Amino acid sequence: MTELKYISGFGNECASEDPRCPGALPEGQNNPQVCPYNLYAEQLSGSAFTCPRSTNKRSWLYRILPSVSHKPFEFIDQGHITHNWDEVDPDPNQLRWRPFEIPKASQKKVDFVNGLHTLCGAGDIRSNNGLAIHIFLCNTSMGNRCFYNSDGDLLIVPQKGKLLIYTEFGKMLVQPNEICVIQRGMRFSIDVFEETRGYILEVYGVHFELPDLGPIGANGLANPRDFLIPVAWYEDRQVPGGYTVINKYQGKLFAAKQDVSPFNVVAWHGNYTPYKYNLENFMVINSVAFDHADPSIFTVLTAKSVRPGVAIADFVIFPPRWGVADKTFRPPYYHLMQKKKKKKKKKKKKKKKKKKKKKKKKKKKKKKKKKKKKKKKKKRKKKKK
Repeated sequence: MTELKYISGFGNECASEDPRCPGALPEGQNNPQVCPYNLYAEQLSGSAFTCPRSTNKRSWLYRILPSVSHKPFEFIDQGHITHNWDEVDPDPNQLRWRPFEIPKASQKKVDFVNGLHTLCGAGDIRSNNGLAIHIFLCNTSMGNRCFYNSDGDLLIVPQKGKLLIYTEFGKMLVQPNEICVIQRGMRFSIDVFEETRGYILEVYGVHFELPDLGPIGANGLANPRDFLIPVAWYEDRQVPGGYTVINKYQGKLFAAKQDVSPFNVVAWHGNYTPYKYNLENFMVINSVAFDHADPSIFTVLTAKSVRPGVAIADFVIFPPRWGVADKTFRPPYYHLMQKKKKKKKKKKKKKKKKKKKKKKKKKKKKKKKKKKKKKKKKKRKKKKK
C-alpha cells in the first residue's frame, strides 16, 4: 500500500482536491451554479449556523452524486449496542473486563459494525448530552458497507491490529498507539488486515477539543500541528449488489441501499473533518521536584460540558516518561493503599516460610542428637562387656 498523505493541524480551515481532478474546488464561492466537473455541492454542518465563529464547524463537499441518493432507511438488529443505561443496576465497585475474545474468521466473519459492544454510558442520547464507551472486535473488512453516527463523535483507539479507514474526506491508516476521531455525520468504512480489537469513546452534543494549557503556556501536551487530516480521495464505483449505508440514530441502527460508493467526494474545504493523532507525539508535563501532578496533566483531548472546567469526558494517556520526584512514593497516590496491602501479604508469606524452614531445621537437629546419643550408649555397653 502506498504511503498516505495528510494535512496537519487541529481544527484548521483546510482545502483539498484529488490530483486526478485539478481545479475541482470552486474559487471565490461555495455553491456555484455549475460546479467544476458537474459535481454536486453539499455542506456538512458540525454546529448550528449561528454558533460563534470560533466554535462554528462546517465543511463543503463536492461529490459525483448527492449523499441522499439512496433508498429509504430500515431498522436493523442493533446487536450488542445499547443506549438504555437503566437496563443494568448501577455498581459502585471498581470493575475491569478481561480482553474480549475476537471471533475466528474461519468460524464467523465479523466486521466493525457487527463487532461493536457497548460497555457503559451516561446521560441521554435524545437530549444530546452524555457519553458511551464501546469495544469493537472484527476479523474482516466492511467491504461494500459504510457506517455513520448521527448521535455524536467517535474517538477510536485500536488496541490490536491496524485500521485502514475510508472516509468522505479521504483515507487514514490508524495503528495501535494512534487514535482517530470520526465526527458526527461522517461516513466511513474500515478495512482490517488481521484480527482487530479496540476501544471507542462516543460523546453526544459536543466535539473533542484540545485542553486549555493555562500556566503551561503556548506549547505542551498534544500540539495542534501533530493532528493529521486526510487529503481528498474518491472512487467512482458502481456496486451491482447495492452498497449498504448503516446509520446509528438515537441509539438504534438503520440501513439503506444505494447503487454507488459513498466515497465519491472529489474535493472539499472546511474545518469539520476526521483526523488522527500519534500518541508518541504527546509532550509530557510532570513534577520535577516532589509529589505527583494530577492525572488531568495527561489529557490529550477533552469534551467540555456546560460547566466551566468540568468535562463530559477526557481522553487521558499515561505515556513513557522519567519519574524524578524526590522523597515521593513512586506510584501515583491512587494506587498507594493497594500496593501496601500487597506488600504486607508478601511479607507475611515470607515470614511463614521462614518459620517453617526453622522448624524443619530444629527437627533435623533433634534427630541428629538422638542418633548420636544412641551410638554413644551402644559404645558404652560394648565396653562394659
